[in-house]
Amino acid sequence: MKTVTCKQLGGPCDFAHHGATADEVIKAQDKHLNDVVAAGDPAHESALKDMKGRWKHPIKGMGWYKKAKRDFAALTEE
Repeated sequence: MKTVTCKQLGGPCDFAHHGATADEVIKAQDKHLNDVVAAGDPAHESALKDMKGRWKHPIKGMGWYKKAKRDFAALTEE
């Protein structure tokens, strides 16, 4: 299990995501961004927009994804 914060994934806060794989924490970040913006948090709006934009621009989005996976792999297990 590893921990990655919202900020480490491009968001504005230190909310911690825990997961065994990079994909788990990325999915948790996506849910976190959607949930807090839906609840009215304007600080996360730009991160949510960036997240949605990654998949509209697959080459750029894949670069972010690969970096997130490398960064996750470099973390130590808890």
